Amino acid sequence: MKLSAVRRLALAGSLSASVALGLQLQHGRDARPFGASVAFAQPRAAGVAMLASPAEGRARLIDGKAIAAAVRRDIKASSDELKAAHGTTPGLAVVLVGNRTDSATYVRMKKKAAAEVGFYSVDRNFDETVTQEQLLATVEELNADPRIHGILVQLPLPRHIDEAAVLESIAVAKDVDGFSAENIGRMCLRGGEPPLALPCTPAGCVELLQRSEIQVAGKEVVVLGRSNIVGMPVAHLLQSMDATVTVCHSRTADLPAQVRRADIVVAAIGRAELVKADWIKPGAVVIDVGVNSKPAPEDKRGYKLCGDVDFDQVSLVAGAITPVPGGVGPMTIAMLLKNTLNLTRHSLGLPRIPLRRQQ
Repeated sequence: MKLSAVRRLALAGSLSASVALGLQLQHGRDARPFGASVAFAQPRAAGVAMLASPAEGRARLIDGKAIAAAVRRDIKASSDELKAAHGTTPGLAVVLVGNRTDSATYVRMKKKAAAEVGFYSVDRNFDETVTQEQLLATVEELNADPRIHGILVQLPLPRHIDEAAVLESIAVAKDVDGFSAENIGRMCLRGGEPPLALPCTPAGCVELLQRSEIQVAGKEVVVLGRSNIVGMPVAHLLQSMDATVTVCHSRTADLPAQVRRADIVVAAIGRAELVKADWIKPGAVVIDVGVNSKPAPEDKRGYKLCGDVDFDQVSLVAGAITPVPGGVGPMTIAMLLKNTLNLTRHSLGLPRIPLRRQQ
């Protein structure tokens, strides 16, 4: 099957999204998307990272670092159970081509996180002159390796490589990014089988909301951005949780008025500090997925990271907000590990650990 145009576009942009997010350090009732057979996750009494205490007059901070750490602890406990009961260690393989500093750093962070939760990890590193035949052979070798449950090809690949062909060669059962046409289709369809993996950053947004005890069902949600990486998947996930979801984009008329209706705002539009305080309903929850830079002469780098939301001003109006860095970013790798765990469980004929909780 040829790689769909949707997946081609989604994965082509995954480096900039996932690297930026990683460097700033995955469920159902009735006939909901990705399957009536998927149970909601149960809240845990321990290890749930809640909202950080606010400064006086400011929104509570949703602490992504603490929540990602709690997710990793849960993953390690589940991984240890798999080892004890089935003698199986979850395995993650990363294929890296070239010597881009950002890609190498992100891959290093993945390896560190995998080691923390007790996963088996494998690197396949190539220089820029690698042939497509070599890469395809490597993916096929990893597809056939029973020790490997998730395969990630770090993007971008050199221009002489057909990214689509390489990505499509990854077995769906090892699609740890959750972007295969089959996984995306299962996520979006009502009823039927659940996806084997979910896009990491959207799943991370849902995890942040749930572990911060933020009600989603019945709420008005506005998603800013319609990318295949974040905007559209997170809109589907939140709709499956019984939110009423509006997706806004560059052609949306009167964007501030649309955002002002929202109980929950997910900003993933890629424009530094676009969302201002007067766009936000008092007490609304703001999830800022954006990672941008802005000049900062006082910083030795000459710049600092910022989100799509004007944090200083919006935090005076919102009820809860994620910072940048330290909000959504740390969740990306954590959810990659959760995907690897679920793919391992699938390989053993076990049910996946769900994302969404009972409400």
